[in-house]
Amino acid sequence: MSVRPSIFNVATGETVVQIEHVGKTYGRLRALDDVSLALAPGSCTVLVGHNGAGKSTLIKLLLGLIEPDAGRVQVLGCTPTSRAAAQARRAIGYLPETVALYPALTGAETLAFYARLKGVSTAGNAALLERVGIGDAAGRRVGGYSKGMRQRLALAQALLGEPRLMLLDEPTSGLDPASRGLFYEIVEELRARGVAILLSTHALAELERHADRVVVLRHGHKIADGTLAELQRHSALPVRVRVTLDAAAGEQTGWQRIDAYRHERCCTAADKLATLQAAQCLPGVTDIEVFSPSLDEIYAHMLSREEKAV
Repeated sequence: MSVRPSIFNVATGETVVQIEHVGKTYGRLRALDDVSLALAPGSCTVLVGHNGAGKSTLIKLLLGLIEPDAGRVQVLGCTPTSRAAAQARRAIGYLPETVALYPALTGAETLAFYARLKGVSTAGNAALLERVGIGDAAGRRVGGYSKGMRQRLALAQALLGEPRLMLLDEPTSGLDPASRGLFYEIVEELRARGVAILLSTHALAELERHADRVVVLRHGHKIADGTLAELQRHSALPVRVRVTLDAAAGEQTGWQRIDAYRHERCCTAADKLATLQAAQCLPGVTDIEVFSPSLDEIYAHMLSREEKAV
């Protein structure tokens, strides 16, 4: 997909978010327990966890809606709940999971309302609506928008004011495949311009090409934090190497036969190269496929392992 000219121009710094040993309790519920996390400019960090894992609490802390009981939270160099954070909050874009928009306003009026609320110019609003793909519906009332169009409008409001930090909660909910492609095109554009992105979602499969880092929460604890490759190695889930031969062949030593032409072998990530070399030596090889563990599989495995450890 071709990338359109950018309407963003974002300055970069060192660390956009710094969370150190944060804890948050609601009554007897420990929503977050000793969680640390740092977000760098231009990074896309995916926040993963079941309902009640602490994802929403973490986002509320970054927005300054609540304060931690323990630890330290810094966003763009400020404590989010301090008076000094007012200017920093203008540099945060937030797309909530549940989008509530006033149905009697048009798309253009809605975006203008949020621009005034955020204290930023409305000069670029038309370009923003075009960028998210609803420029032709700017004059229509939001009550007549589809769910996907409302989600695009909500994304436009999150992009107001050239944010340096984007907090996205289930951002592709209600979007069709083409709209999701557009969304991730915008994500890549923002990353290229130094915006730090924290993305909370259950739609893990579509994120594997976009996530620099994956953070897994369970019952308020951070149980994993790393790149997809690091999590794959840590999970120790097998890599599957499948070969296709040009003619029907008998059993191949060390390979599981799938059908007359295809054979498969499981190996660790560390042994993948050696397994590929062995695959090339098989007689009449016409194709080699590698199936690494998906983010969905890794996440499910980690939760299962944690449950067994309790």
